Amino acid sequence: MKLSIIIPVYNEESTFEKLLDQVLKVKLPIEREVIIVEGGSTDKSREIVKKASRRKDVSALFVDGYSGKGFKVRHGLKHASGDIILIQDADLEYNPGEYPHLINPILKGRAKFVLGSRHLEAGTWRIRKFDRSRWHASIVNLGSEATNVFFWMLYHVHLTDPQTMFKVFHKSCLRGVNLKSNEFDLDWEIVCKFVKRGIRPLEVPVSYKARSFEQGKKIRIIRDGLRAFWAIIRFRVFN
Repeated sequence: MKLSIIIPVYNEESTFEKLLDQVLKVKLPIEREVIIVEGGSTDKSREIVKKASRRKDVSALFVDGYSGKGFKVRHGLKHASGDIILIQDADLEYNPGEYPHLINPILKGRAKFVLGSRHLEAGTWRIRKFDRSRWHASIVNLGSEATNVFFWMLYHVHLTDPQTMFKVFHKSCLRGVNLKSNEFDLDWEIVCKFVKRGIRPLEVPVSYKARSFEQGKKIRIIRDGLRAFWAIIRFRVFN
């Protein structure tokens, strides 16, 4: 068995090296490969990724011009050779130390698709707390909960955190699934299309340390909020 860890990178010079160190230090019961996909960065991310690609079990792919998270993840999937796929953002909001906890249900045959739920760990849906922008945090929390409820209404599957970054699945889940999203809506596309195929995710609690917009958070409240609602609708109606 092998785990493929896909890391999309865009303007993450301040966090990427530390994140990669954490990823490579995790003790796993199976082989791993780390696939980094960088594109469009205007800081030193590309140079840092090139250097990182010389490390053991690490490979790097580069995309010319701007490309969103979804495009980078899809590009990484084309090169993944692992039996299990794990998506990891290049920031430090999620803890790679929880990989064993996330892949264990798949290794044990209890699930093919696992979501790392920030809500289960925190015991609340108010998982974002920005010291300098509390109203920003409140808006993002409310918007996130609204999309979760909307998903439940359309798909009749109750999940506490369907939009979590920590999506882990056996590669067989991709059989017959054509992923198309280029931005953050890929998070929704994966869940919607898997659920439509009868692949119900198992949620496990994970820790989360939200970064603020001042610290580099890239989501845009209105643009990405509307994109999320539209994704939930179009993947329910279309393939």
